Amino acid sequence: MRLSQMLLVTLREDPAEAEIPSHKLLVRAGYIKRIGSGIYAYLPLMWRVLQKVSQIVREEMDATGAQECLLPQLQPSELWQESGRWDTYTKAEGIMFSLIDRQERQLGLGPTHEEVITTIARDAIRSYRQLPLNIYQIQTKFRDEIRPRFGLMRGREFIMKDAYSFHTDEESLKKTYRDMDVAYRNILTRCGLEFRPVEADSGAIGGSGSQEFMVLAEAGEDEILYTEDGKYAANVEKAVSLPADVVASPFTSYEKVATPDTATIAKLCDTLKCSSTAVVKNVLYETIYDNEIIVLVLISIRGDEDVNEVKLQNELVKLAANYDASTIISLSVADADAQQKWSSQPLPLGYIAPDLEDSYISKNKNIAPQFLRMVDQTATDLTNFVTGANESGYHVVGANWGDNFALPELVVDVRLAKSGDRAVHDPTQLLQSARGIEAGHIFQLGTKYSQAMGATYTNEQGKNEPIWMGCYGIGVSRMAQAAVEQSYDKDGIIWPVAIAPYHAIVIIPNINDQEKVQVAEKLYQELNAVGIETLLDDRKERAGVKFKDSDLIGIPYRITVGRSLSQGKVEVMTRKTKESQDIPVEEVVSTIKNWVDQAINK
Repeated sequence: MRLSQMLLVTLREDPAEAEIPSHKLLVRAGYIKRIGSGIYAYLPLMWRVLQKVSQIVREEMDATGAQECLLPQLQPSELWQESGRWDTYTKAEGIMFSLIDRQERQLGLGPTHEEVITTIARDAIRSYRQLPLNIYQIQTKFRDEIRPRFGLMRGREFIMKDAYSFHTDEESLKKTYRDMDVAYRNILTRCGLEFRPVEADSGAIGGSGSQEFMVLAEAGEDEILYTEDGKYAANVEKAVSLPADVVASPFTSYEKVATPDTATIAKLCDTLKCSSTAVVKNVLYETIYDNEIIVLVLISIRGDEDVNEVKLQNELVKLAANYDASTIISLSVADADAQQKWSSQPLPLGYIAPDLEDSYISKNKNIAPQFLRMVDQTATDLTNFVTGANESGYHVVGANWGDNFALPELVVDVRLAKSGDRAVHDPTQLLQSARGIEAGHIFQLGTKYSQAMGATYTNEQGKNEPIWMGCYGIGVSRMAQAAVEQSYDKDGIIWPVAIAPYHAIVIIPNINDQEKVQVAEKLYQELNAVGIETLLDDRKERAGVKFKDSDLIGIPYRITVGRSLSQGKVEVMTRKTKESQDIPVEEVVSTIKNWVDQAINK
C-alpha cells in the first residue's frame, strides 16, 4: 500500500480523552477514531491488525475441531427471561442495551450469546451421538458500560470471539475446557503477548469454574496475585491465601474501655497497644436485591483483613431466594449518607459490635427487618478480642464468642487476599502482585443454562439428560490494544510482527531523486511479491515527518533508500530495538523475509 493513497492522519499531540498510553498511541497513529462515548471506528491500519488477530484465533479454534458460525446480535428478551438473566443484565449488572421494536417486542443487543446458542442446541441436539460439539463466532458485542474508557479496552462496542461447547457429562466438558486452555495459550503466544493464566470469578456468566488469560501490563485494570514457583495465579477477586499468624491479645478480662478518636483500626491498635489480629471489626454493607428489597449485612472480620466484595456478593446471591429475589442490583458500604434511607437512629460507625441491635433498622416493607450477620473464617477462632461497643468512642476488650457475643451462623470466606500473603499450596511462597488486562476467559458452565432453558439430549439408555456446557471468550479488539499497551516507547507503537498491520515500510526521503524512487519501487514490489506486507511512503513530506510517522505507527522493519544507495546499500532499521544496518539492495528481500518468518514461526 502506498501511503500517498492511504487514509492515514497522524497527530503530534495526545488526544484529550485518552488516559493510557495504548489509547493515546492508537488515536495519534491513525488506527482508531472516536465516534461517541465508548464507540470507535477501526481505520484501515487497525482493521488489518484485527483481521490478523482474528485469523490466529480462527486457526487455533479450528485446530480444536470447533465449528464457526454467526449468531444474531439482536436477541429476544424471552430467551434471557428463560435463563433468568434478563433482570441481571438490564438492571443489576445494567450492561445490556435493550430496546422495543415497532411490534412492542423487547429486545437486547447481545453482550454475550449463551441464551441464543442454548436455544439452538435445544432444537438441534437430540442424541448423545451428536456430542461433544463446539461452536464459535467472531463478531461485534455491545455492553452499556457505566464509564467507557481506555479506548478499545472498555468500550460499548467491541469485537470478540465466543465459543460454546456441549457435552454428555462433566468429564467431556473438562476435556474441551483443557483444549480451550491450550488454544488460548497458543493464540496469545502467536500474537506475541506476555500473559499469565489465572483462576477467576465466574461473575454473571456463572458456572462451576473459570480461568482468565491476563496480558501483563501496568495499565491493566485487574490485579493478579501469583507465586514465583508458577504453581498459583489468580485474579485478586478470586485469590486465596493464608492469613498472618494471630498475635495473642494482651487482654484477659472483658470490659468496656474509652477509645476516643479511634474510628480506624490503626488508631485503635495504637491506643490499646494490641495487634490488629486481635481485633474483630464489623463492616456494614447495604445490598439491594432485584426485587428492590434492601438487606443490611453485618460482616465480622479480623482487624488486619479487608472484605473482598466480589466474594461477598457471591455469598449474597446464594441467599437471594431467602428474600424472594434472584440476584443483586447493588452492594455498597453503608456509610453515613446511605444509612439515612433506612436507619431509625444514627449508627456508631467505627464502633459497631457484632450484636448491633436490629432496632437500628427503621420499619419499612422494602427493608429486611434484621441485620444479615456473617463472620469471616479469620475471626471465628479469636479469643479475648477487641471489638466495638456500639457506642461512639468506646470499644470492648477481652471479648469471646459464646460468652459475650453470639457467633453468627453464617461463617464465610470473604477476606481479600493481598500481595505478601503466604500461599495456600506452599506457605514458604509469598503472593506477588502484577497488573493485567483480561484478554480471554473460559468457563465451565455445567448445566446452568440447559436446565433453565430445557436443553436436553437422550442418553444411551434412552433417558433425557440436561446438556453440559462450557463457554470460552477472547477479546479480539481488546487483545490488539493490549499488544500496544505492552509494547511501545517514547516514539510510538512497537507491534509484534505477527499482528502488525504491515511487516515493512520503505521510505523515500527525497522523492525528487529518480534513482532512489526507482530502487524503492522495486523493493516495494519484490517484498510484497514474496509475502512481506509492505508500505511505501511516497508522500511529498519532509524526511523527518516520514521517520516520525514510521516510528509512531510501529511497523516492525523500516527500509530507507537514502545516502547509502551510492554504495549499493539501503538502511534497514528494526523498530523494536532501533538497531540499524546498511544492507546491499540485492539482499534486502531475502533478509527481511527471513526475519519475518523467524518472528512469526518462533
